[in-house]
Amino acid sequence: MADAVTAISENIVWILFAVLAAIVIIIVVIQWKKVRETQNNVALVEKQVELKKISLVEKDLESKRLLENALPLPQEQQERLSNIRKDTSQIMNKVGFLHGELNERMARLEAQAEYGKLQKLMKDLENKEKELDKKIEKGRK
Repeated sequence: MADAVTAISENIVWILFAVLAAIVIIIVVIQWKKVRETQNNVALVEKQVELKKISLVEKDLESKRLLENALPLPQEQQERLSNIRKDTSQIMNKVGFLHGELNERMARLEAQAEYGKLQKLMKDLENKEKELDKKIEKGRK
């Protein structure tokens, strides 16, 4: 009987080892699949990036080719284009100047408003101070 119990407990130990080994093997296989899948995804993304780079280079070359083959504008249109660029530049300079002026005036107005508030606060404080002085004088008498 003791031999049977020992044999059963030894078999249970071996069964537990086998189940544990099976679980470890399953975990290893799952992790290996995840690693392979990740490697495939990385390779796919690398290829997509490479294709995107090629596409950008092709577009750049195409735009350069179009610029080189562009038909020159007639003299009148070139002058008009030059005048438009010149006018745009002058307008942008004027807008920048006016923006600076506007900011300066806004700052001045804000400072004046703040100054007015401070003056009012100072008058209020002086009035309160006078009231306190009067109360102190009455309290001394």
